[in-house]
Amino acid sequence: QVQLVESGGGLVQAGGSLRLSCAASGRTYNYYGMGWFRQVPGKEREHVACITRYGDSTYYADSVKGRFTISRDNAKNTVYLQMISLKPEDTAVYYCAAGLSISAVRDGRAIYWGQGTQVTVSS
Repeated sequence: QVQLVESGGGLVQAGGSLRLSCAASGRTYNYYGMGWFRQVPGKEREHVACITRYGDSTYYADSVKGRFTISRDNAKNTVYLQMISLKPEDTAVYYCAAGLSISAVRDGRAIYWGQGTQVTVSS
């Protein structure tokens, strides 16, 4: 069992930056691929970025490539999403997710989900 708690969301102006954190608890955290998703009311949840168990490979949605960076610190049981050059269209609730592999997370087959953190980008 893995519990995920996101933090770091907030209100920022367009062009600004934020860093989201996802604190994980549970003995098997290090065995999971991790990822970030986002959702806007009335729309489907969208994959943003994911990372392998040891952080040696990452995958990004085209909409965030070059602006967002996912990383993990297994010693701290934490996954991060550094977001720069934020745009109003990045406004969403951001969720952390854990799955058996990076491909499982990327393909929407995450097993564990956090409760989400709101990111609002003003124009």
